[in-house]
Amino acid sequence: MTSEKAANKLKEKFSAAEIVEFRGEYTAIVALDEFRAVIEYCRKDLNFELLLDITSVDQYGEDPRFEVLYELATVDDAAHLRVKVKIAEEVEVPTVTDIWGSADWHEREVYDMMGIKFAGHPNLKRILMWEGYPFHPMRKEFPLEGLPSEMPDVGFSDSAPMADGPFVTCSGGGGSRKAAEPRSRAFTKPEEA
Repeated sequence: MTSEKAANKLKEKFSAAEIVEFRGEYTAIVALDEFRAVIEYCRKDLNFELLLDITSVDQYGEDPRFEVLYELATVDDAAHLRVKVKIAEEVEVPTVTDIWGSADWHEREVYDMMGIKFAGHPNLKRILMWEGYPFHPMRKEFPLEGLPSEMPDVGFSDSAPMADGPFVTCSGGGGSRKAAEPRSRAFTKPEEA
């Protein structure tokens, strides 16, 4: 089955779904109340065995504010489909961990970075930031310079030490990957150059 056929079958089954095609990629935009049924249909009837990714978009200033996107694929890589659901703040999305086990960490990352909760998730806790961190860094109102927290300052800006000096990459190197390897040439500190 191709991506186009899968999108057409989804539209036949769920007439309220909006199908958008862009450069051969198909996105099904569905309402939250139909989301779970659409996802189950994609897995069981359209044979999208793989959940490649779950991402989110913050449409700050719009209502609903967030979009959650699910990238689906067939095992033979013949078809890809993106399922998008729009949600308001403080609204939970049903988990899909019971359909695809790979959703576990993806949903935790979306929760950690955006604050979107997944109803029924077996272990919804932070995966990148530490427990107790009060912010969600991928939201648009989060400042680029970050916000102060109670976490001790453990970062440093000096070069990371290695046996032969800092690891500095080089995209050139005479045309071979071996010559581009930093340890294959003598390291010169910037102040000595």
